[in-house]
Amino acid sequence: MPATTTPHAHGEATPHAARRIEVGRDQLPLHCPMPTMSLWNSHPRIYIDLSTSGHATCPYCGTEYVLKEDA
Repeated sequence: MPATTTPHAHGEATPHAARRIEVGRDQLPLHCPMPTMSLWNSHPRIYIDLSTSGHATCPYCGTEYVLKEDA
């Protein structure tokens, strides 16, 4: 999984660094922030609907979620 924060020059981290995360059907229903993200309590938990287009963006932090194609 990609890093969940972006380091600054002073060693601080940005809690809402935009990123793209691929998720499998076994991870649905999906919510943001995900349990594996650092600073998980940086915005309210919301559920992300991937059923229509297979991708969606969190309105709080800008993380883009993409549903992986079944292999």
